[in-house]
Amino acid sequence: MGFEVDVERRLGDTLIKQHFVADRGLTALFGPSGAGKTSILNMIAGLIRPDAGRIAVDGQILFDSEAKIDIPPEKRRLGYVFQDARLFPHQRVRANLLYGYRLIPPAERWMTLDEAMGFLGIAHLLDRWPRTLSGGEAQRVAIGRALLSGARFLLMDEPLTSLDGQRRDEIMLVIERIRDEMKLSILYVTHDRDEVSRLANATIFLGRSG
Repeated sequence: MGFEVDVERRLGDTLIKQHFVADRGLTALFGPSGAGKTSILNMIAGLIRPDAGRIAVDGQILFDSEAKIDIPPEKRRLGYVFQDARLFPHQRVRANLLYGYRLIPPAERWMTLDEAMGFLGIAHLLDRWPRTLSGGEAQRVAIGRALLSGARFLLMDEPLTSLDGQRRDEIMLVIERIRDEMKLSILYVTHDRDEVSRLANATIFLGRSG
């Protein structure tokens, strides 16, 4: 099993109420702006606490309001890849990549820096500052940082939005390899139907709630 999500949360005037179950692989959350796609990722990550509900990923309960379970974000073993990479600007690429790696117990590390560099083709970037990277290079580093954090699953929030056509294709190839070779469960937010048809094993269509 991949994702089991049944959450309810009011944010201002908007009620986010969603229930879905998705198998392993890449599941796309697709729908209009305001449907709560990013908020759902943030609830799974533990950055927003649902008012009620239950979240489980690959059989592990991350949140259950009735059972009073709420695992802290740093204990959820997830990798979060944002639309704008969000690299630490004061640290070179090597330090960005190793940030989460150094925080987790050795037993939870399943990828080394050398393996991440080889997989993503970023060895030549290690001594660069984030401000000198192209959009595609920055997203490769962001994905590497997520993988090196010992992530058991990935959350991706429109990771291709700011990239041009060639860079989009390069990162889609990386995501396909993560999906097919690493077999990580991925929850992927997008507004792009082409990304859905190319990458998604399953699609959850979200509508607005009032």
